[in-house]
Parts: sequence; structure tokens; C-alpha cells
Amino acid sequence: MEITGELIDKLSHLARLKTSVQEKEDLRCDMQQIIGFIEKLRELNTTGIEPLMHLTEEINQLRKDNIQTALSTEEGLLNASLKDESYFLVPKVIKK
Repeated sequence: MEITGELIDKLSHLARLKTSVQEKEDLRCDMQQIIGFIEKLRELNTTGIEPLMHLTEEINQLRKDNIQTALSTEEGLLNASLKDESYFLVPKVIKK
């Protein structure tokens, strides 16, 4: 697969990136190199080799879920700097 300037322009547009001429050339070289690596991997004979599902032989140790009492509303709001009855108050961050 050949990486062309048109493909770089299309990908830049889809990713909403503004790229300079030098950046486009760098991207084209990098992408062409990645494609070359993938094509080299395709040359390998992988018949009879199972896909790698996990990196280690270790089994994940899971614990049982235990139902426990949670904090009450009063305890949860005990250290809140700003609160209103049963809610945390936070400063407004979005302006219309």
C-alpha cells in the first residue's frame, strides 16, 4: 500500500489536524514504515500457532463481593468544604 499526499490530507481532515508540508512528509514516511512492518509480518508462517490471549500463565484471583454498609450522607459530606443538605456544591465551570 502506498501512502500518498491525498491520503495524508484525508486522514488529517478526518482527525481535524492542521499539518504543515514538513509534518505531512514526516507522517507519510512514518506510515509507510509501519505498513512495511505489517507486510513483513505477513510473510511469517503462522500455521499451527495459537493466538496469544494472555502474556502470562497466571490466573486472575477474584474475590467474592461482600455486602457492607456504606457511608451515610452525613458522613460522606462531613469534610466537604461546600455542601447543601445532601449534595456537594462545586463552582460553575461552564459558561453559556
